[in-house]
Amino acid sequence: MTETVADDAIAVVIVEDHPTFRLGLRTRLQREDDLDVVGEAETGAEALAVVTDALPDVVVVDLKLPDMFGVDLIKQLVETAPTAGILVLTMLDDNTVFAAMRAGARGYLLKDADPSRIVAAIRSVAAGEAMFSPSVAQRLLGLVAERSRAGAVPTFADLSVREHEILELVAAGIGNIEISRRLGLRPKTVRNYVSNILTKLQAADRAEAIARARDAGMG
Repeated sequence: MTETVADDAIAVVIVEDHPTFRLGLRTRLQREDDLDVVGEAETGAEALAVVTDALPDVVVVDLKLPDMFGVDLIKQLVETAPTAGILVLTMLDDNTVFAAMRAGARGYLLKDADPSRIVAAIRSVAAGEAMFSPSVAQRLLGLVAERSRAGAVPTFADLSVREHEILELVAAGIGNIEISRRLGLRPKTVRNYVSNILTKLQAADRAEAIARARDAGMG
């Protein structure tokens, strides 16, 4: 199901197979003047159809869906709707977070999060930022510390073909506007891709990503 989004509002699609939770989340989000729930889906297949039609700014995804695992859905959403930021909202408090982030999710919250935090996370993801629940953030920090002790860093193999292409241009010193013109993408789409690249490479900022890309022979 899709609806028309109001001007300047953040368009949101909810992917959740539990109707009571989905209704509660929709009701809470619709109380915010800057948020519009433009679509809902109960399955991964429905989500792909709704997102393709509605072109939302943010997709809120549960990882436990009846027809596919949410991580697989996230991978498909990133390819078919790269302008949409993905926020995971689930009960899974385990290492699934790493798979979700590698797939392209920009935020990961648990369903028991305060509603105001969920609202804030949607706004952050729409702005190209990241948002995590405290327990997930601790898990991510632990992984970073472990990799640091081991001297390991994320590899460029984690990036999609399109992300590699954009990183090459970023490393060459080309700005987002020019990248969008060259690739025929909207500037917002390029910003979302760059944000995903930083997340996957665990780079603190654009400069760090450029430095690592140039060390790898890019640019």
